[in-house]
Amino acid sequence: MLYIDTPRWPAHGRLWAHLVSDVSAAELHAFAELIGAPRRAFERDHYDVPADRARVAIWLGARLVPSREIVDRLVAAGLRRPRHLSASDGQKKPAQGLFRGVN
Repeated sequence: MLYIDTPRWPAHGRLWAHLVSDVSAAELHAFAELIGAPRRAFERDHYDVPADRARVAIWLGARLVPSREIVDRLVAAGLRRPRHLSASDGQKKPAQGLFRGVN
């Protein structure tokens, strides 16, 4: 199942949501591709999705849940990837320019 929280995280003049899967990263990547989210929008265990894409995700079947439930679902599924286990240097990636034609 795919889950998304309400877009309320501000960045670059937009509001962003978090998209996760409680099944696998493969399911998450496939769904993100379906809604047009580029792979660079993936951060450890979730995709950062702008509000307009969040509406599309919900329309295509992602379940809207509270933000706290996003983390709970990841932990319960064993898919939570804490920052210290990330292959990155721990820096948050910038969201600007993630979606073509939208900055």
